[in-house]
Amino acid sequence: MLRREFLKTTMGGFGSVALAGLLGNRACADSMSRASIEVPHRRPRAKSVIFLYMEGGPSQIDLFDYKPLLAKQHGKPLPFDKPATVFNSSNKVMASPFRFKQHGESASWVSELLPNLASVADDLTFVHSLHHETSNHSAACYMSHTGDPIAGRPSIGSWMSYGLGTENDDLPAFVVLDCGQGPSGGSATWSSGFLPASHSGVKFMKGKVSVEFLNSLDSKDSVAKAKLKAILDITKAKNEGAQQNHLDSVIRNYEKAARMQATVPQLMDLSTETKETQKNYGMENPETQVFGSRCLLARRLVEQGVRFVELFSPRVKADRWDQHGGLKQGHMNNCRAVDQPIAALIADLKTRGLLDETIVLWGGEFGRTPSSQGGSGRDHNPFGYTMFMAGGGFKPGLHYGATDEFGYYAEQNKVHLHDLHATLLHQLGIDHKKLTYRFDGRDYRLTDVHGKVIEDIVNS
Repeated sequence: MLRREFLKTTMGGFGSVALAGLLGNRACADSMSRASIEVPHRRPRAKSVIFLYMEGGPSQIDLFDYKPLLAKQHGKPLPFDKPATVFNSSNKVMASPFRFKQHGESASWVSELLPNLASVADDLTFVHSLHHETSNHSAACYMSHTGDPIAGRPSIGSWMSYGLGTENDDLPAFVVLDCGQGPSGGSATWSSGFLPASHSGVKFMKGKVSVEFLNSLDSKDSVAKAKLKAILDITKAKNEGAQQNHLDSVIRNYEKAARMQATVPQLMDLSTETKETQKNYGMENPETQVFGSRCLLARRLVEQGVRFVELFSPRVKADRWDQHGGLKQGHMNNCRAVDQPIAALIADLKTRGLLDETIVLWGGEFGRTPSSQGGSGRDHNPFGYTMFMAGGGFKPGLHYGATDEFGYYAEQNKVHLHDLHATLLHQLGIDHKKLTYRFDGRDYRLTDVHGKVIEDIVNS
C-alpha cells in the first residue's frame, strides 16, 4: 500500500498528522500557511491592505469629483440618454448642496464635508474613472470584493492570504472589523469561496473574535478542547466523504484559534495607546468613536503582520451611504463619522513609517447619479465613480481618469474594477494572471480573464 493511501485510510489521514501542531509542533502548520505557488512575482511595494469600504455608494460628485456645471444646469434635463439604474430616477440635474475647495500642492478638489481628509490630500491617489456593470447593492458588493457579481467567489483578502500567507502565526492573515453594521453582501463578502477555509476573513466583534472555532474554546484548556473538537470534526468529515484539504483547513483553524486566545485580547486593548493618539482618531467623540477605534485597531493589526484588514461603514443616522432621498443630511452624518479617523489613520501610518508598505483603500460599490431622485437624493451609478488609495507605492497627490462634465460616465483613462484589483495585487508583488486556483475543472483568479495594471498611478 502506498504511504498516501495508508494515511487516507487511517482516521483523518494527513489531517491527523497536522493535528500535532495543536500540541506545540508548529512546523506542519507553518508549511501549510502559505500557498503552493511561487510569490512574489516581482518586488513588492506593499505588505498589507486596509480597505475602508463605504457601503451604499458614496456620491463622487458631492465628495471628490467637483462638477461646477451641475449648479448651472440644476433642474434641467440631462442632455444625453440616462441608462437604466435600480430605481430609474428622474432625468433632472441636481446641484451638489456642498461647497468645494482645492487643497494642498496637488490642488485637490475636496468637499467641505471632509476637512480632515482635505488636510492629507497630498498623500492620496484619486481614481475618478472607476466603472463596472452592476447597479444592485449586493451584486456590486461582491463585484468590488471578488471580481464577480455572484456570491461564492473568494474575496480579495482571501486571495491575498492564499498567495502571500501570514507574517504572524498567532493572527489571521485576513481580518474584518465590525463597525456596527454589515455590508449588503453579508458574510459572503469576506468568504474564501472555493479557496481553503483557512483563508476566510475572521470577523472581530466588539471585544471578541466572532468565529465559530474560537467561540467554542474554553480559555482554561483551549488546546486540549481544540484537539478534541478537531478530531470529532475530522471523523465526521471523513465519514461524509470530505476532501483532504477540508480536513487540513479544520486543523489549521483550530490551531490558529488556540493561539489567538492569548494574542487577540491584548491586541484589542486600545487603552495602551496614548491619550493623544486616541484623541487624534476621534475616540473621545461619540460620532467618531466607533470608526476611530477600528481605524486604530487596523493600524495595530498591520503592525503585527496581518495582510488584509477591512472596515465597513459605521452605523449612523442614515442608510449607510445610500441616499435616494435626504442626501445632504445622510452624507453629512456619514462623513462626520469617518473623516477624522481616516485622516488620523493615514497620518499615523506615515509617522510610524508604515504608509510606504501599507495600502489604504477607500471607496464603495459604486457612486451616485448627477440627476435627482425625489428632489433630494441620487440613484446608484456604477458607470463612473471615485475611489482613492494612500501609501503602498501609489503616486501621492495624483488625480487619474475623469468622468464627463456631469459626473455620470467614466470618460478619460477608464478603470474597471478588474484593473483596480490587478493593480493592488501588483503592488503586493503578485502577478494577477499567475495567482490562480484550480476549481471545478479550470483555473480561477481574482480578475477572472480580465484586468490590467494601471502603471500610471504607481511608482516603478
